[in-house]
Amino acid sequence: MRKVYSLVSLTKNRESKDAVLSLNIKQIQYPEQTREFDSRLTKTGRLSLSHSISHSSTDSNSSGGSDAENPEDEVSPRDMQQINSKGSRDFCIKNIKLAGFGRREIELAEDEMTALMALRKAAQGEKPLAAAKIVGCTHVTAQTAVLFETLMVLGAQCRWAACNIYSTQDEVAAALAEQDFPVFAWKGESEDDFWWCIDRCVNEEGWEPNMILDDGGDMTHWIYKKYPHLFKKVKGIVEESITGIHRLHHLSKAGKLCVPAINVNDSVTKQKFDNLYCCRESILDSLKKTADIMFGGKQVAVCGYGEVGKGCSAALKAMGSIVYVTEIDPICALQACMDGFRLAKLGDVVRQVDMVITCTGNKNVVVREHMDLMKNGCVVCNMGRSNTEIDVNSLRTPELVWQHVRAQVDHIIWPDGKRIVLLAEALALIELFNAPEGRYKQDVYLLPKKLDEYVASLHLQTFDAHLTELTDEQAKYMGLSKYGPFKSSHYRY
Repeated sequence: MRKVYSLVSLTKNRESKDAVLSLNIKQIQYPEQTREFDSRLTKTGRLSLSHSISHSSTDSNSSGGSDAENPEDEVSPRDMQQINSKGSRDFCIKNIKLAGFGRREIELAEDEMTALMALRKAAQGEKPLAAAKIVGCTHVTAQTAVLFETLMVLGAQCRWAACNIYSTQDEVAAALAEQDFPVFAWKGESEDDFWWCIDRCVNEEGWEPNMILDDGGDMTHWIYKKYPHLFKKVKGIVEESITGIHRLHHLSKAGKLCVPAINVNDSVTKQKFDNLYCCRESILDSLKKTADIMFGGKQVAVCGYGEVGKGCSAALKAMGSIVYVTEIDPICALQACMDGFRLAKLGDVVRQVDMVITCTGNKNVVVREHMDLMKNGCVVCNMGRSNTEIDVNSLRTPELVWQHVRAQVDHIIWPDGKRIVLLAEALALIELFNAPEGRYKQDVYLLPKKLDEYVASLHLQTFDAHLTELTDEQAKYMGLSKYGPFKSSHYRY
């Protein structure tokens, strides 16, 4: 009987309840890469899944894929003549004919993106982003499309590329392009495509960005290396991911961060909503769709008990799973114990667990030694931001056979028959753009507490919730403004 276990890589999607399947094949090589970026790995620009796996499958003399793939899929969007119904060609996507379908998806997403819709209603008359020219690199999905279009409603001009080559919804990109939104993204980009799309956003004659919205730091990196003169007009950077924040801090410490940046990743509302609440829902849905497994009675190791780990652990426990948590931080570890989870080292439980879920953003959390010890059928998932948590490269050795099964599903077979299955923000911009000169220096800042509270208040509108207001006497007694902020910057929610 052949031994089988599954390796699934899941990365959480911005403002979405759906996790994004991604197979992290290799580290991207930055053009003319310099030392300050050598230690920070991008999570996005990987080799095209179809190209890389097909190549591996061919090398190992494995059987071909079982999918009936559309011949048009072999034609790169870069080689296609593209034009929307209004005559614009300023975009590059998979298929403009998908625009109608994508528009319906965006409209459905608007019902879920209540805070952004409330912001549109509250601020569209003021146009707080008038004259803003925002270049962005984030996921391109129905949910983020609501953000893009909100920025435009608030007065901004935008150009956009995808930060993750697997998460792009081609129909959504088509809907944006049909509305004359310059978007350069399609699902399954190659490494060269990835950087080409970013360059098309930046290198546009007669158009220079004055704001950057980044998710992972790749747009910032590209401008820093190829077009450093553009930073003379850039008012600031808004960064959404822990990977990008690490890279910004690295530049800041080296004295090379030439514009102010706001760290959206560590804002309270982002940590709670995107990392905790959304991952709490997306982990179960994603595993069901990819691995089709039951959770009741399963033993699961969750690596990391930050907000993402908390959300995943809570969801799995609610489904009847036995959850072990691994942690390096004694405070997070204590929280895990108080929440009823078993604290352990991965090496001590790896032989018995049915699933391993990484939520750390670190590197080499699950290595080849761990995978060699896993039981038959073990599923390995990545919910963190970094591609380095699971050492997939250690599986690329001559004795292993890679077999392409279907799109985003590949088997890796050991000599003994063991088989692995590989499945493959707006207020901060307003704050930086409108800040008086001198408010922000060339450093990395947290989102101001007042704006964090404002985001939460926008969400509360959908619950028909009614906040209690301080009286003047109460506010004076507490030493607060009755309009906030209500907590100090170091308060932990």
